[in-house]
Amino acid sequence: MTAATSSTLFPQGSTPGTYAATPRDADAVLEGLDPEQREVATSLHGAVCVLAGAGTGKTRAITHRIAYGVRAGILQPASVLAVTFTNRAAGEMRGRLRQLGAGGVQARTFHSAALRQLQYFWPKAVGGEVPRLVERKVQLVAEAAARCRVRLDRNELRDVTGEIEWSKVTQTVPEDYPAAAAKSGREAPRDAAEIGRIYATYEQLKRDRGVIDFEDVLLLTVGVLQERPDIADQVRRQYQHFVVDEYQDVSPLQQRLLDLWLGERDSLCVVGDASQTIYSFTGATPDHLLNFRIRHPRATVVKLIRDYRSTPQVVHLANGLLSQARGRAAEHRLELVSQREPGPDPVYTAYADEPAEAEGTARRIRELITPVEQGGGGVPPSQIAVLYRVNAQSELYEQALADAQVPYQLRGAERFFERPEVREAGLLLRGAARGGSADPALEDADIPSQVRAVLGTRGWTPEPPAGSGAVRDRWESLAALVRLAEDFARSRPGATLSDLVAELDERAAAQHAPTVEGVTLASLHAAKGLEWDAVFLVGLTEGMMPITYAKTEPQIEEERRLLYVGVTRARRHLTLSWALSRTPGGRASRHPTRFLNGLRPGSQALGARTPGGGGGIERGTAAPGGGSAVRRRRGPVHCRVCGRVLTDAGEMKLMRCEDCPSELDEALYERLRDWRAEQAGLLGQPAYCVFTDKTLLAIAEAVPGTASELVGISGVGRRKLDRFGADVLALCAGRELPSACDGEGSGGAGGSHSGEPWQNSTEK
Repeated sequence: MTAATSSTLFPQGSTPGTYAATPRDADAVLEGLDPEQREVATSLHGAVCVLAGAGTGKTRAITHRIAYGVRAGILQPASVLAVTFTNRAAGEMRGRLRQLGAGGVQARTFHSAALRQLQYFWPKAVGGEVPRLVERKVQLVAEAAARCRVRLDRNELRDVTGEIEWSKVTQTVPEDYPAAAAKSGREAPRDAAEIGRIYATYEQLKRDRGVIDFEDVLLLTVGVLQERPDIADQVRRQYQHFVVDEYQDVSPLQQRLLDLWLGERDSLCVVGDASQTIYSFTGATPDHLLNFRIRHPRATVVKLIRDYRSTPQVVHLANGLLSQARGRAAEHRLELVSQREPGPDPVYTAYADEPAEAEGTARRIRELITPVEQGGGGVPPSQIAVLYRVNAQSELYEQALADAQVPYQLRGAERFFERPEVREAGLLLRGAARGGSADPALEDADIPSQVRAVLGTRGWTPEPPAGSGAVRDRWESLAALVRLAEDFARSRPGATLSDLVAELDERAAAQHAPTVEGVTLASLHAAKGLEWDAVFLVGLTEGMMPITYAKTEPQIEEERRLLYVGVTRARRHLTLSWALSRTPGGRASRHPTRFLNGLRPGSQALGARTPGGGGGIERGTAAPGGGSAVRRRRGPVHCRVCGRVLTDAGEMKLMRCEDCPSELDEALYERLRDWRAEQAGLLGQPAYCVFTDKTLLAIAEAVPGTASELVGISGVGRRKLDRFGADVLALCAGRELPSACDGEGSGGAGGSHSGEPWQNSTEK
């Protein structure tokens, strides 16, 4: 189970807070599995591909598969390697396997498994000790940039570090980075050649200092297994059977390592869902999952579509989202079937502005956590999540929840076991376990009483402190430890405080944090793999979902899958909201995400696109004689979103219906408005004489990058292109314009522009 669910490391029984007994034999391991899960569990020979939709019990299926094989004597525990992508997921899998009577099975991340092998074989393969592992490469990247005389701000440093990581997992060397980045359509944070130089310098710095990074762990392990067949044979003798979870997130480098582990064998079970591919920016690709039958023609393929997590209402929305998807992953989508009783319909809410959205969300959460006997929903705060597209959106919700006196926790912030109060509590509990309680009255007390007594000296109280802030955060951490002790005592009668301390150590190693009794605030990416009774998906406007920089169809489709992941986190209550403007009193120019068209009440579905090579929107066509087609062809003008014939002049200028979703770059629109006001003042004319509001909106939606793209927008034309084009294209490219009062760079104030191929006439 996850930190967002009611259980802990201990496998959950039929109801929250109860724990299943270890099955008596192999056949008992299969009890309670549905037909498809049972097929997974009993298909123990040859390649197996499990296509598992959200909430369909994939972890249950694969852990019971391993346990059944072990308990039936078909698999030896030490010969099985189960691989997943996070320490938390690996710790959860080990806990479930122990409970099922399959202790001794290795469940690790790719990096953890590779590091163990590298440490073991390095003296034999290379000699000496493995180089020191650098856990945070940012400082080295910053030093490499400085040596290249490149100044990076904090965000650029993070993004360049991400580019280096992507290069390594895709096995791209520094000199090939510019070409590889261009081929894959990556939006590089700096000049690609510059990043290539920083990457090369970073690698040299590591060599000079004798250190390696996490990607090197995989690369070096691959190198050892490729160069030393004797070592590869030894690894293959050890591991006879492999299970890979979240297979849609495998990178080319991880797949290469898996191939070397396997050799010529096919004793492999992979589990994944192409519709939950949301990490392609890190090098992950669903191609290995989608091509599995090609590589393994005789593989058994099992599809899990029974959704045990979400109500039919939530599942209906999730299926609807994917029904509009395009691309190869969409061709392999799974139609989920809810196995739960009906629940409330998803709630769609439009707010006037972002603060109002945050306050409204906090009010609704306050109602949900109010006890049922007081007229509320009775949902524990830990079973509620607010999910957003980018972490910067959290601040408004932190403040709104604090104002509403609702406890919350930020996911993706400081790790639980690294918090000072948790480290201190661990030391105190370890001391109490070794030396006994200083209070004689507690010597025969149960574990929870001993923990409460110890933590009571450091700020834990039966009732939480008022308000929010550091004091409340500290209390929440200690309260989570108390609840964990209570769960542990129920599941392990007769256990001692020393046993609890050992459990805490294992959790810390696996970063498997206990549940904190507060509403979770998290990005959609950070929410992957978790679930809650109630989920609030906020900020669902065009420009945020899909995000502004998602331009290509594959990028747009990944954004759709990200929203799908968000929807499928909800068990029962689901609320989707958006704000019509950013700030109070602002222009209500925003639209809800296009992904909800045809799904939310009152919206129309997007018109189906014809296959490639057919009709649809045509751009950049050539005019007869080879000239540029500046004028639009006469005839009906259709909305570029829904396809309806447009008759209103304003809509025709925008090429879409007023209520159809836009791809407006709001920041660009505001810059254009400020620039227009300055130009109008210099010319002594009304603002609309420069460009009308509709034309500015059309520019901010299209974000033209060339003169031909700009002149194709209704309301621009050749005359205004010559007069204002340089400024507008510079703003669209994100460049700052010199102030008009400096006498430079203003096309409207008589300034001149040179160097642009289209700037060949002077305004008369």
